[in-house]
Amino acid sequence: MIERYSLPRMASVWTQTRKYQRWLDVELAVCEVMEQIGKVPRGVAARIRRKVSIDPKGIDRIEQKVKHDVIAFLESIAEQAGKDARHLHVGLTSSDILDTSLALQMVEAADLILQDILTLLDTLHQRALEHRGTLMVGRSHGIHGEPITFGWKLAIWYEEFQRQCQRLEAAKKDIAVGKLSGAMGTFAHLSPSIEQRVCKKLGLKPAPISNQVVQRDRHAAFVSVLALTAASIEKVAVEIRHLQRTEVLEAEEYFDVGQKGSSAMPHKRNPVGSENLSGLARVIRGHSLAALENVALWHERDISHSSVERIILPDSTILLDYMLVRLNKILKTLVVYPKRMMANLNLTGGLVYSQRLLLALVDKGAVRTEAYEAVQAHAMAAWKGQGDFQSLVEKDAFISRHLSRKEIASCFDPKLYLKHQDRIYARVFGKHISTKHTKLSMTKSKSKP
Repeated sequence: MIERYSLPRMASVWTQTRKYQRWLDVELAVCEVMEQIGKVPRGVAARIRRKVSIDPKGIDRIEQKVKHDVIAFLESIAEQAGKDARHLHVGLTSSDILDTSLALQMVEAADLILQDILTLLDTLHQRALEHRGTLMVGRSHGIHGEPITFGWKLAIWYEEFQRQCQRLEAAKKDIAVGKLSGAMGTFAHLSPSIEQRVCKKLGLKPAPISNQVVQRDRHAAFVSVLALTAASIEKVAVEIRHLQRTEVLEAEEYFDVGQKGSSAMPHKRNPVGSENLSGLARVIRGHSLAALENVALWHERDISHSSVERIILPDSTILLDYMLVRLNKILKTLVVYPKRMMANLNLTGGLVYSQRLLLALVDKGAVRTEAYEAVQAHAMAAWKGQGDFQSLVEKDAFISRHLSRKEIASCFDPKLYLKHQDRIYARVFGKHISTKHTKLSMTKSKSKP
């Protein structure tokens, strides 16, 4: 099931109309700078701007004949602008317009994705505070390890998306470059100072050096960051999918009134949103490989990258926009079951406290290898159902020689594992964190699983 999301902002970045408008923005910015230095009569750019409207269908009709998109665009503009059009595209090559305008589109797309990430961070922050005391079992290899909190898990996700935000900011800065250096990048027909002034007018930096194109390592880095962000989304989605498994059921996607989970089995409540996100992450990863393969072009340029970018840049940004919005909704409405978390934490009868018991024995002077063997023996016995782990430990002569019954009991207190959580939360979220959710919320369940 694909939920419907209205994402007109991102889709509008990549429409044909928007693309041609960006081409015109670049052409007119060059014209305006040429006016300022006396190379073009004053008022030309303003007159063209007033007269011209973007006509994608008209441009397409011309392109059918000339077989060149930029020439078709320029002819469409010339039909409307008249004699003033002769001042456009002077000293430029197609890639000057294509690459500079593409940078404008990618920056715009990056800004929208950054807004999505900030919204997601706010949701993660709120839910991490809500569940900072919600105890659950931590797992490694899928096997019970030691107690953690669900808030801890959310805080890890928060910090990871902060890094993705920083990476995207850097990638956006890296891609925000234009080039107006001509056919081979030598500035044979326009000076670097004109490029400098035009790029400033457009909010870009000039590429320090280029051939006929802006070098595609920049674009590859941008799409790679999109793929990294998608990977983090999938990481969260996979965790939710595991937590929603029937035998675990510590959290689940909100199941709406009237929603159906299966055409055959009326009882099903499936993590379809998270599964959808896992699948879409694969698509963006594939696009990142295509972007990497675009880096190597023949000599000063070829156009093997062009057809690829017309697919992967709109697709990757629109997909990631959708994924971030959907993940935010899933996390915002995620149903959490603290009682089930606590039941699963206690499922192994205290085996998750084996390390704490081992360290307590060592702290009391026991030889580590002997302590390990003693604890492991009782852990394996408890694992096989031969008794309760704590009871077995309390009867062991070796362990009792080093630890009192009270000291043994203290090793089985899950609150011990929260002793540094406030300090870690301060590292992640800052020093001024609300304390209203500091109490353990083991019994605060929204509904029974």
